[in-house]
Amino acid sequence: MSAHNMIPAIDEAVWPALTLPQMLREQARRQPAAIAIRQKDFGIWKPLSWADYWQRACRVGLGLRALGLNPGGRVAIVSENRVEWLLTQLGAGTVNAVAVGVYATSPAEEMGYVLAHADVELVVCEDQEQTDKVLQVADRLPLLRRIVMMETKGLRSYGPAERERIVTFHEVEADGAAREAGELAALNTLLDGQRLDDTGLMIYTSGSTGKPKGAMLSYRNMRGVAPGIADRLGMDGHSVHLSYLPLCHVAEQMLSTFVPLYLGTQVNFGESIRTVQEDLREVAPTIFLGVPRIWEKLHASISIKMQEAGRLQQWLYRHALAQCAPFLEKSRAQYSLRERLTHTLWYWLVLRALQNFIGLRRVRVAMTGAAPIPPDVVRYFRNLGVPLVEVYGLTESAGMIFGQHPDRVKVGTVGEPILGVEWRMGDAGELLVRGEMVFQGYYKNPDATADTVRDGWLHTGDVVAEVDGRVRIVDRLKDIMITAGGKNLTPSEIENAVKGSPYVKECIVIADGRKYVSALIQLEFDTVGKWAESQRIAFTHFRSLVECPQVRALVQQEVSRANAGLAPVSQIKRFHLLTKELDHDDGEVTATMKVRRASIYRTYAVEIESLYAEETTV
Repeated sequence: MSAHNMIPAIDEAVWPALTLPQMLREQARRQPAAIAIRQKDFGIWKPLSWADYWQRACRVGLGLRALGLNPGGRVAIVSENRVEWLLTQLGAGTVNAVAVGVYATSPAEEMGYVLAHADVELVVCEDQEQTDKVLQVADRLPLLRRIVMMETKGLRSYGPAERERIVTFHEVEADGAAREAGELAALNTLLDGQRLDDTGLMIYTSGSTGKPKGAMLSYRNMRGVAPGIADRLGMDGHSVHLSYLPLCHVAEQMLSTFVPLYLGTQVNFGESIRTVQEDLREVAPTIFLGVPRIWEKLHASISIKMQEAGRLQQWLYRHALAQCAPFLEKSRAQYSLRERLTHTLWYWLVLRALQNFIGLRRVRVAMTGAAPIPPDVVRYFRNLGVPLVEVYGLTESAGMIFGQHPDRVKVGTVGEPILGVEWRMGDAGELLVRGEMVFQGYYKNPDATADTVRDGWLHTGDVVAEVDGRVRIVDRLKDIMITAGGKNLTPSEIENAVKGSPYVKECIVIADGRKYVSALIQLEFDTVGKWAESQRIAFTHFRSLVECPQVRALVQQEVSRANAGLAPVSQIKRFHLLTKELDHDDGEVTATMKVRRASIYRTYAVEIESLYAEETTV
């Protein structure tokens, strides 16, 4: 097929040909007193100006270099989102080193693989828990020089040998400050020589089908994707963002570093991942990115609230959703007078309180990406008046490359390509993209790189269809299943139909080479538990809840509802309820909560075979 959306030139007045560390220096020059970052500590929001951001990043860079970090060397960061994460990333960048993000939820074995594969020289850890994991695998890390601890609680528990390897973040920054007078000029000269084609960041893929791969992103990749993201999302210098998704994921990087450093927008770090909803209410961000699991949890939390509400409130809630449903795909600017009046009435009666409850009343654009989402969940939030749009991107494309235009929303699609993206469909409908955002390649894996980028085209591995000028993601090419009857099925479509229920957390379809479709289903414990309490059903823990006959009947109703919207060949004939939650430590899901199908199929082989042991359906 012919290519779509030929690439326009980037406006260099707005997006200068500078690397991220060079842009940090430029923002410190342009608006030194403006607030770049706010971080909440012990309930108080502490601001960091652009001038201080630049100065502290330089000091951290000088301190890391003094510990032996070489130009081109790699420093790993294992932490939840906080200002020290960005200071380490940008600090390493000022001395031409490369930051490597590692998920704080990674077990020691998985962390050890990434640290060894990336050839890291320094590891910056948030606390004792992460430091212990690094020490556990340190004998496999021949290049490791030192471990830097952000939080010093528990430091005294280490013996002399371990303590010799550990230095605190404060000590690194203080050492850099002491070197500032004598070395800052040389650092600036070094930074002047930095080029857009230099590697600036390594992001490891989730490893849903094998070992994680280290995707190398150049500064050109980051600059190449940023203008299109800002254009599609309507971001400007006044945009406000709450950073809470892992910074070792490209989705958070694009909104915490790539775009903010060029536009000079403000980034906020909350108290912790556990206080996101409270932080949202305080920050009132103008943009918000949630992976599908976040939206599903917010959906479930509202469902729980409504189960506790009185009959009048429930009646008003149902009527608000019914009345606003006909125009949920429109932006507010497109409402007719009648629709504007209808929305205003229900906004003040019902919707405003619900938007406040989830902290998104002031958001101008909300996004869902990183994985497929049930279309019913998108419709639900748009129905509430939250301007939720679907976006699409990969680690290998440096982030978002497709996104719904706020005025041209079609639920179930990922919209249109952003500025700078050229695309076409390859064999079997695979999405191929080209542009400056296409990554440099996989670290130490030339074969995988050559297979992924051919003649400049990134082979995404996703099958797509075009619907009225918008792109719909059908499924992963490798995940498409063929039944025993020779029918092609897209498991994500079936799974998302079931996961549209607030009672279902996860659905894993089995169909490849089988006579019919079956599924493993995991309950949404909080929502089902609240439902069970309202029905006076006794349970003590997850397994006892799953084993209640009434709960199975509830899930059967939800499966039947999902089946009603699917073709007969795609309908789930039988299912098994999982008696435990899928766990990262057990290798069943990745750090980003993506299902590892092969692992789950092995773990639950007996349960799967029982679904095909007899022809009677459940």
